Amino acid sequence: MGARRATRGSAVQMRSQVNWAVLGLVIERPSYGYELYQRFERVYRGVLSVSSFSHVYTALNVLEARSMIERIPGKHSVEPGVDRQPKPHYRATDGGLQSYQEWLIAEMCEDRRRSQLFVRELSVFVQQPEVVLHILERFEHAVLEQAPKAPISTSLGVDSGLIARLAAEESRLSTEAKLAWIQYARQVFAALAESRAATR
Repeated sequence: MGARRATRGSAVQMRSQVNWAVLGLVIERPSYGYELYQRFERVYRGVLSVSSFSHVYTALNVLEARSMIERIPGKHSVEPGVDRQPKPHYRATDGGLQSYQEWLIAEMCEDRRRSQLFVRELSVFVQQPEVVLHILERFEHAVLEQAPKAPISTSLGVDSGLIARLAAEESRLSTEAKLAWIQYARQVFAALAESRAATR
């Protein structure tokens, strides 16, 4: 890893999921732009997308400007009679690795905050339990729809079986927890709707 540090506040200021994903791929294995694009397409298919391979190059420029990655000399072509410019390869700096770890933790905390926000925003309809029951039904359909139907893909060089198992288990547990919460909330609001109907 390079010795350069990421610029102060880099992790806080960089919001692009694509930039973070590209940084993760560089941390996993130093590489050049087009290969990173191919790995990105395999690893993040169905979860995160880029418009074209130039999007990955844009991410590399941002990461390099923030000192999260650095260029390392590329290799010349070994094909006889072919003289190509070496492709610039990138590797993560120590600061990039640190920023990535901090971002992963912040993402998990943000996910929890979003869940709490959803629950609090339901309170808008606390006087209309039928509306909440309808929202919960739609949310349940969305949760079931998002449950992965295909195996999780990963890049080369990583124990794909391990990553697939971890991703599948996280998805299963997360789905089960959401469905259990929906069932609990449905019981609470169904009881509230009944008591309101009885007092009318």
